[in-house]
This record gives sequence, structure tokens and C-alpha cells, in this order.
Amino acid sequence: MDRLDARDRLLTAVLPHVTFDGWTDAAFRAGAADLGADIREVRRLFPGGAREAVAHFSDWADRRMLAALAHRDLAALRLRERVALAVRLRLEALAPYREAVRRSLSFLALPPNAALGAKCLYRTVDAIWRAAGDRSVDFSFYTKRALLAAVVSTTTLYWLDDNSEGRAESWAFLDRRIADVMRIPALRQRLGRITERLPDPFRVLRATRARAR
Repeated sequence: MDRLDARDRLLTAVLPHVTFDGWTDAAFRAGAADLGADIREVRRLFPGGAREAVAHFSDWADRRMLAALAHRDLAALRLRERVALAVRLRLEALAPYREAVRRSLSFLALPPNAALGAKCLYRTVDAIWRAAGDRSVDFSFYTKRALLAAVVSTTTLYWLDDNSEGRAESWAFLDRRIADVMRIPALRQRLGRITERLPDPFRVLRATRARAR
């Protein structure tokens, strides 16, 4: 078993205990004990403690999402459908650990952990856009990720309290948020066509300077 597999195995053993004990030594000790190990194994695999384990939890969910996407015919889907599917598959991978997700969000909301939370969220949305086939490198690269970060965050919060059958209300909520995001490029395109017809202040300035010479 390689190190990544060992970390995944320990993480999934710890998660049920995080539900009750949070990201504490008690949860780590209990999870390790379930595997016949002790806290020394936790220290070896997660020397950064709870922060490292929470970051690994996010990475674990991203990898489960990408693995599930690999079995889907994404070419048959529109871009918005690919993005929505990716978010849904990630949440479905997290479904057995919903309360641990809630604990993780509380942990990441603490001021010392805010940067870590932002880093994890960025990696998730970047993975989603890349898996969906987005190859943008211009300003829209950052716009898309910022917008999707808001979608992932709000949908996750909605999903945590959704008890509808099959989480149907969460998926409807997700579809509405994705529709909002996909309207942004069209709006920017329309604004671009409008601004092309407006005077270019830099062109006017260059002409004025040329005449002055």
C-alpha cells in the first residue's frame, strides 16, 4: 500500500468519528484504533495534524469526483451539464460523511484556517473546469473559477440541510446556480459589442499627441 492509499484508508476510518468529535485527537485516535493502529500512525501520515487531514479530505473528494466523471460520456453533454454533473458527483461522494463535511466547513471558517479553505476551494473549482473541458487562459479563467467557487460553496451549504428524497432539491438548486454562471459570458460578450462602438480614449489621446508634434 502506497502512502496515498494509506492516507485515504486512515482518513475514511477517522471521518465517522469526526462527526461526533470534530477534527480532534479523539477522532484520530478512534479512527486509528479501528484500523488496529495508534496515534503514531496518524502522526506519520498526517504530520500537519487536523489542517493536513482536512485538506486531504477535500483532495480525496476531488479525486472521487474525477474518477466518477471518467466513467461518463462528457462529450455528449453541454458545458453547463458537465459542470453541474461534476459538482453533484463530488457531493454524492461526500454523502456518507455529510456531518464530517459540516465539521470541516466549521474548521475552515476559523480565521487561522481561512487561507487553507480558500486553497481547497480553488483546487476543487479548477479541477471541475478542467474536467469539463475549459481551456481558457484569459481573464475569464479567473472569472469562471470565482463564480463556480460561489456555486460550490452555496450548493454545499444547501445540500447539508437538504432532506428531500434523493437530494432532489439540492440538484435543482445547483442547476439554477449553474444557469446563473453560464449567463455571465453572454453578458460580457454583449457588453463587449457595445463598448466597441464607444470612443477609444486612448486612440483620441494618441491622435492629440501626434498633432502636438
